Amino acid sequence: MQFSQLNRREFVTLLGGAAAAWPRGARAQQDARMRHVGVLAPFAADDEEGQRRIAAFLKELQQFGWVEGRNIQIVYRWGAADAERIRTSKAELLGVADVILSQGSSITSALQQATGTVPVVFVNVADPVGAGFVDSLSRPGGNITGFMNFEYGFSGKWLELLKEIAPRMSRVGVLRDPTIASGSGQLGAIQSVAPGLGVELHPINVRDPTEIERGITGFVRSTDDGLIATASPLAAVHRKLIVMLARRHRVPAIYWDRTFVHDGGLISYGADLADQFRRAASYVDRILKGEKPADLPVQAPIKYELVINLKTANSLGLTIPPGMLAIADEVSE
Repeated sequence: MQFSQLNRREFVTLLGGAAAAWPRGARAQQDARMRHVGVLAPFAADDEEGQRRIAAFLKELQQFGWVEGRNIQIVYRWGAADAERIRTSKAELLGVADVILSQGSSITSALQQATGTVPVVFVNVADPVGAGFVDSLSRPGGNITGFMNFEYGFSGKWLELLKEIAPRMSRVGVLRDPTIASGSGQLGAIQSVAPGLGVELHPINVRDPTEIERGITGFVRSTDDGLIATASPLAAVHRKLIVMLARRHRVPAIYWDRTFVHDGGLISYGADLADQFRRAASYVDRILKGEKPADLPVQAPIKYELVINLKTANSLGLTIPPGMLAIADEVSE
């Protein structure tokens, strides 16, 4: 069942009412001392996608015998998509957490600058070596490890898919966060394939809503233009604005995350981020039981998703190739 079908009461039950479901033996294996896990997220507290991912993380933690309120306490800090919020939230979490779950490059970078001792498990990071979070994927070497969402070369696939859907497209605006290394890295990967596809690229910054609207509105000239939203916490936070602007200007757009398509976007292709949260729970468990982040290798995605919104395609006068429809993980009508 999709999270959107879960009502709030069911979600709360999932988070707080699972203690009775676990065998006494599994609970007895845990340290009797209450442990604290910090969660620093770019989403607002009531964001459905953020809740879906955290629910996946908590459910997997329960598989290892960690029951919230019994032997573990989750400390949330939401809405950390701006520098001031990150600064305040990281300080609060570092004071109480045994390990912190970090989402995205900007949040992970802030935590790295603040601590070299508190373990950090990241998700949704594109290039942890290039960003300096770890020494290598196989041997992170410090207090940080986690789960990357793709390598930069993957970004070129977005342009290829968009061109396949809209063959006449000759100009593409690339939405990126210029303040993080992955913003330039993803843009560079897209630039490497653009000449072969006959596409001219135009970077559009996503630092705030005003800049996003001004950038997209200033870029679009015709329906032969297109948009690519590269992965960043700021793009995720402002996803509804980005989708609305693409719809208003009637341009095809591709995104890295399925939530954009659920909000009315055309197509997405990227890692299953809920699966990353599930897998992150295993590292949190191992760290709480004494293992070091330095010894836990960074892992690549094992599940990717292609999601298509046929209603949006029809509104743009586009025909999705049958071959693409056949391999899609989800097609919304």
